[in-house]
Amino acid sequence: MIETQIKVLEKVKLKNPTCFIGLPGIGHIGRIAVEYLVHETKAKKFAELYSPYFFPFIIVHENRIHTLRNEFYWTRQKGKDYIFLIGDVQTYDPKGHYEVAGKILDLLKGMGCKKVITIGGFSTGNVSEKPKVFAVLNSKEQEAEFKGSGVEMKVSGQIATVVGASGLLPGLADLYGMAGYCLLGETSGFPIITDPTAASAVLRVIQKIYKINFDLVKLKAKVEAMHDFIKKLHDIQSQAMDQLQKTKGKEDLKYIG
Repeated sequence: MIETQIKVLEKVKLKNPTCFIGLPGIGHIGRIAVEYLVHETKAKKFAELYSPYFFPFIIVHENRIHTLRNEFYWTRQKGKDYIFLIGDVQTYDPKGHYEVAGKILDLLKGMGCKKVITIGGFSTGNVSEKPKVFAVLNSKEQEAEFKGSGVEMKVSGQIATVVGASGLLPGLADLYGMAGYCLLGETSGFPIITDPTAASAVLRVIQKIYKINFDLVKLKAKVEAMHDFIKKLHDIQSQAMDQLQKTKGKEDLKYIG
């Protein structure tokens, strides 16, 4: 593999789908929220993305090889089509971020997608029992969609940057003729701690606006089931990143394998 590629498992025809994206990040809020949507709506996987910009290792999970990937799912709810994108990892390289984002947006545009909504976390350093949800939008016209939802849209002065795929994908979506939003759940930002409370706050907003049918009662159990795998990924990626930094400038990356 010399470039990022998407393996299509099933060709699906969708009508003006909205895409929700949840990749690893602060509190793993996006990953938790979107994987829960996949689980609750019984969405079907139709494609996988692999990239040389992901860390060069596999995970041994349940006695099997698990190659780092991003996964695309689809579902139809009340006559409306949705795409869900979840992933094990984001890239560790700035160029890789743009390449992966481009591949994702190319696929979504080709499927007639109209909206790209990423979900992430906004770290405050404080624990909140009722976390806020912030929306970062591409234009003032998009604010009407969130009216009455309780979402905080006055973010300037509070949020300066949205790093990684959560910011880049909605930021570039406009170039592909799609609307781009970023929903951020307020979280403490403590390392390796999954934040189901913040994920739940974002999911309630999605449920209210998009009328997707799911039950939040099972969220805690789902997060507990995900925790060991997420922690394993986090620990190994942290070790790999440390090694990359230590070996920066050297030709070979040393790793067990």
